Amino acid sequence: MRTPRWSCCARPLMGKRIDRGGCGAVLKCVEREGVTLTLTRREGSGRPVLIVPGVMADAAGWQPVVDALDVAGPVYVLNRRGRQPSGALGPDYTLRTEIDDVVHVLDAIVAAEGTGQEVDLFGWSFGGLVALESAAQRLEAVHSLTLYEPVVRPFGHHAIDALQRAAAADDLDRAVEIVNRDVSGFTAEYVARLRRSDAWEVLRPLAAPLARELTALNEHPTELAALGALDVPVTLLLGAANEGVPPYGDVFARIASALPRARVVVMPGQGHLAHVQDPESLARHIGQALDRAGRGARETDASLS
Repeated sequence: MRTPRWSCCARPLMGKRIDRGGCGAVLKCVEREGVTLTLTRREGSGRPVLIVPGVMADAAGWQPVVDALDVAGPVYVLNRRGRQPSGALGPDYTLRTEIDDVVHVLDAIVAAEGTGQEVDLFGWSFGGLVALESAAQRLEAVHSLTLYEPVVRPFGHHAIDALQRAAAADDLDRAVEIVNRDVSGFTAEYVARLRRSDAWEVLRPLAAPLARELTALNEHPTELAALGALDVPVTLLLGAANEGVPPYGDVFARIASALPRARVVVMPGQGHLAHVQDPESLARHIGQALDRAGRGARETDASLS
C-alpha cells in the first residue's frame, strides 16, 4: 500500500495559520484519488488526535474545542469533502467514500507523526459513524475511539425529499431550516433566532451537501453487531438533554447497546451542539476520555512487563 503524504497544496489557504484564543493551527492537505482533503493541525508532541465533524460543521467550527483541549499531542480536524477548502463530494459519493477518506487521513497522520504513533480518533454525529467504521477498517492505527452522539440509519430519512428539492432550487436557507426543524427537532423560535444571528451565513454553505450526506447515511448498511467487537477503548458521549429523546437519544441507545464494552458518559447540561454552545466542557470530556484510554494502555503495558 502506498503511504499517503501531505502534499504542497496549491490552494490559497495552504499553510495559513488559524489563531483563535491563543492557540495556533496550520492548514494541511492530502490527496485521495484526485480529491483534496484539508485538515487543521494544532501543534503538539505526542499521540495525535483526529476530530471528524458531522454535517453542518467544518474544522473552523470545531476550533474552539481544539483551543480548549488539554492534550500534549497534535490535534487534527478534518474538513470532510463537500466543505471548503476540501474538494467536492464527487459523482459516486457514498458513506464508503467518507470512510475511505478517513482511513487515508489516518495513514497520512501516522506517516507524518512517526512510526508506531497511533491516533486518538474522535467523531461527532455523522462523523461519529464515519469514525467508528474507519476505526474498524484501520484498527492498527487507532489508539482510542471517542464518539459524541453518533448516528446510524434510519436517521433523518423523512427529510431527504425536502432537502433534495431545496438543493435542486439552490435554496440554502431552506436547507438550513429543514435540518434544524425537521431533522434535529429544534423549535421555530430557535430557528428564527438562528436566522437573525451571524451563524446563519456560516451554516448556508455547509448545508449544500446535506441531501447527499443524509442519503448516503441512510443507504449505508452498518453492521453494528460486528463493530461491537472493536478491541480499542471506546467512549460514547451523550448530552443529558438528549437522553432517551429522539432524534439523537434513541439512536444513541441503539449504538450503545451494540457496543457493550464502551464507556458511556452523560454530559450534564448539554445537547447535540456542545462544540458550539459549551466547547470548554466538551473539550474537558474528550480530554478525560483520552486520559482514561491512555491510563488503560499504560496499565496493560505494566501488567505485561
